[in-house]
Amino acid sequence: MDFELRDWCEPFARSLAESADDERVAAFLRDSFPHPYDLRAAREFISFAVSETRNGNIYRAVVAENRAVGSVSLAKLEDVYRKSAEIGYWLAPVFWGRGIMTEAVRRVCAEGFSRMGVSRIIAEPFAENAASRRVLEKCGFALEGIKKMSVYKNGAFSDSCMYALVRE
Repeated sequence: MDFELRDWCEPFARSLAESADDERVAAFLRDSFPHPYDLRAAREFISFAVSETRNGNIYRAVVAENRAVGSVSLAKLEDVYRKSAEIGYWLAPVFWGRGIMTEAVRRVCAEGFSRMGVSRIIAEPFAENAASRRVLEKCGFALEGIKKMSVYKNGAFSDSCMYALVRE
């Protein structure tokens, strides 16, 4: 499936709100990702993403069929972790299983290593999110450990996984 990674901009607000407003998307994301996801949330996120991009982080819209159908980001960490970045991503369920996110993660990681000066990219998916874990593993991320009961979402504890991709 053809897709592009594009900078976030206001014209994507409506399609972002439509794509993100699915409880299956929010289920494995941090509580800062709202559900329901409305136009106001979309506009706030786009403003945040534009600001973060200006600050040197990478925030991209996953665009297919001329609409925003997902997001992938790479945010540099701070202090003693300043040579590391954390990747985050999601995709509208209608586009799952097509290899889009695997390729998007590959592209953003390559860009991060080449222009952000990081030597390590981390991800912490929920342990039960098999699809997200598979994306990371296909992209060369190594499982470094399981963090027991590290996530509390919707009234329940879950384990999370620590994955990392280290620059060669």
